[in-house]
Amino acid sequence: MAEFLIASMAPIMFSALMLFLLIGYPVAFSLAAVGMAFGLLGMELGLLTPNLLQALPDRVFGIMKNEILLAIPFFTFMGLVLERSGMAEDLLDTIGQLFGSIRGGLAFAVIFVGALLAATTGVVAASVIAMGLISLPIMLRYGYDKSLACGVIAASGTLAQIIPPSLVLIVMADVLGRSVGDMYKGAVLPGLILGGFYVGWVLLNTILRPHLTPALPPEARTLHGWALFKRVIVAMIPPLLLIFLVLGTIFIGWATPTEGGAMGAVGALLLAFSKKKLNHKMLTESLHSTAKIASFVIFILIGSSVFSLVFRGVNGDLWVEHLLLDLPGGALGFLIVVNILVFLLAFFLDFFEISFIILPLLAPVAEKLGIDLVWFGILMGVNMQTSFMHPPFGFALFYLRSVAPPSIRTTDIYWGAVPFVIIQVIMVALIISFPSLVTMGLDRPAHTGQPAPIQLLMPQDNRGSANRDDAADLFRQLQPAGQ
Repeated sequence: MAEFLIASMAPIMFSALMLFLLIGYPVAFSLAAVGMAFGLLGMELGLLTPNLLQALPDRVFGIMKNEILLAIPFFTFMGLVLERSGMAEDLLDTIGQLFGSIRGGLAFAVIFVGALLAATTGVVAASVIAMGLISLPIMLRYGYDKSLACGVIAASGTLAQIIPPSLVLIVMADVLGRSVGDMYKGAVLPGLILGGFYVGWVLLNTILRPHLTPALPPEARTLHGWALFKRVIVAMIPPLLLIFLVLGTIFIGWATPTEGGAMGAVGALLLAFSKKKLNHKMLTESLHSTAKIASFVIFILIGSSVFSLVFRGVNGDLWVEHLLLDLPGGALGFLIVVNILVFLLAFFLDFFEISFIILPLLAPVAEKLGIDLVWFGILMGVNMQTSFMHPPFGFALFYLRSVAPPSIRTTDIYWGAVPFVIIQVIMVALIISFPSLVTMGLDRPAHTGQPAPIQLLMPQDNRGSANRDDAADLFRQLQPAGQ
């Protein structure tokens, strides 16, 4: 029995974690408890030494000192303040008037505002709840199909998952050991294309089923001409300025993501103050929710650190590596299997859990296959976005259900989400087929299946040409025969 446990410790440990998660035990405590239990068992069997677990305090202090993670409370606070400032309501009302004269105009407005909120709040819950409260009653009042209206709202809200300043991109950058700025740059185009696909689905419905996406009646369109144009400008300037303040400064290198998040939090407070919505109650509620979300993330990080330390100690990383490197099809086979795995796990786990548990196991294998980890992270991010809309456990569906009127059945929400889940699967396939969709915004080409070429860089001095000759000789010696 002891020999079997020693030989199978890694798969047993991973299975035990999945069991704890499936029965509903809190994620952070599941990770830590499984890690500690198997760590003690490993020491009892002579597989591990006590020195391994003595490394835990250093890992915990490393998490607490990680400056990148400071961006999470900043961006969370920014999103919560903006949600309570009324910006979403102003945008939906104004953009709804702008598109109201065409079929599907309200749905187009929801997608547009969803993308704009994603680029300012970065919080899925805030976007879905705000648009569900404001736009869903209006869409139902003017005869929109219930399933389509619910699907558009839920899907548009999840754009905050992939469009910067997404919280999950910050977490994934830390897990993958890559720059948050690179993750943000790589995610912009896929996020915008995904929003364009949502628009395309609504447009298709306006052509094939026009009675389900009516235009606003004339009496509902209260703004015209110059008055409408002036209101659009007034509603658009604050979020656009905030987007530049946060993302623009990060992209052009003026600020780190943490500094950008801090400026965004200050900008959100100024915006709320300008709208006379900044008060003690709103500030207290926003700070309380921010503390809860940030604590949730940190505790999962600590739990995952305990689990990963012991899992690597029992050679779990090698077990996963051998399992995935032996797949047929090389890098492409790996990507197909991994995306199917993540898609299925998203039925039961949310994106934080997948990021902290599954991604650290996949990243080393991806790197060995020559896959660029920024590209891989964006691919996983788009895939994990479906976790918000998977019936029956998608969080965006739960958020929408909590604010939907009684006339909306749960099945209406589920059926409305299905086409958008399919759209996201198509987007995953496009990113695999066309890596430049991600790498176009980066300063380097991606390696999504071929090992990176070796470069030998020699210092230049008075003997620069001699150094180059020596380097050429060394390179020729390193080349295999026949090349």
